Amino acid sequence: MPRKPRDKTPAKANAPRKKAAPKKPEKSAAPAVPAAPAAPVRESPPAKPVYAHYFDDPAKVKSAIYALFAVCGITFLLDFVVHRHADHPWESFFGFYAVYGFVACVLLVLAAREMRKLLMRKDDYYDE
Repeated sequence: MPRKPRDKTPAKANAPRKKAAPKKPEKSAAPAVPAAPAAPVRESPPAKPVYAHYFDDPAKVKSAIYALFAVCGITFLLDFVVHRHADHPWESFFGFYAVYGFVACVLLVLAAREMRKLLMRKDDYYDE
């Protein structure tokens, strides 16, 4: 008759555990000193975020936009002072080049919108 394998776990391992008795506080010879009130915790200011690129910081973007506005305003005001040798009579009007540049930019954007309708592919073009 074959022998049964012997259970290697001790009998106490499966037995329910007894609750430990609460420890009694040790008596000290020194009288208890009341604890000093805790000092208020100062919260440190939030860490300034580190940006990977120069224009990721919104403050730097804002300062760059202000600088561009300043340059545009200065060149527009220099139109009073600088003498131009105009080839056409409309070039001598005050602020002609500023208006010309703005109109050219608007026309460029409008032309790009129309070209997009002709050249655009479907969203799933590469999935096919």
